[in-house]
Amino acid sequence: MAIEQKLMTAEELLAMPDDGFKYELRQGELIKMSPPGYDHGRFGGRVYLPLAQYVEDKNLGEVLFEVGYELASDPDTVRAPDIAFLARGRSGPIGSNPGYFTGAPDLEVEVVSPNDAAADVREKVADYLNAGARLVWILYPKTKTVSIYRANGTVEERTVGQALDGEDVVPGFSLPLARVFN
Repeated sequence: MAIEQKLMTAEELLAMPDDGFKYELRQGELIKMSPPGYDHGRFGGRVYLPLAQYVEDKNLGEVLFEVGYELASDPDTVRAPDIAFLARGRSGPIGSNPGYFTGAPDLEVEVVSPNDAAADVREKVADYLNAGARLVWILYPKTKTVSIYRANGTVEERTVGQALDGEDVVPGFSLPLARVFN
């Protein structure tokens, strides 16, 4: 006789004690991840800082890091992108939502770590796009490339000699990849 495993909810995930690991939910199943490494943080910071400054200067919304987004429910999927942009008007005042944000960010940014499996990265991209993300940037530090996924289904690769573009999600934002990877 097979033992049925109980699926976890977003509320149960939020209530878990901090044990130094990062967790996400994929259709109710708990995914345990190691804390990111030093280089991971460096590359993420090189995107976060200019993006956050630009968004603040233009009053476009807010840029967040390591925040949980409840992308689906029953069973629950909660993902925590390295960096996320929410357009102005999508979030309430500070202190109004102690739980996870319901829905996808407008822009989701992930820095791929050496131990991230390609299938897991593709699954995250699909989760965000299916939940309504408009733009997803996946940074690959090892190859110094970025994969850009759009809500319309198009995918594009950019290299260190090119720039990230906020397109219609973060209008006017541009970041040369040389500033990220060098």
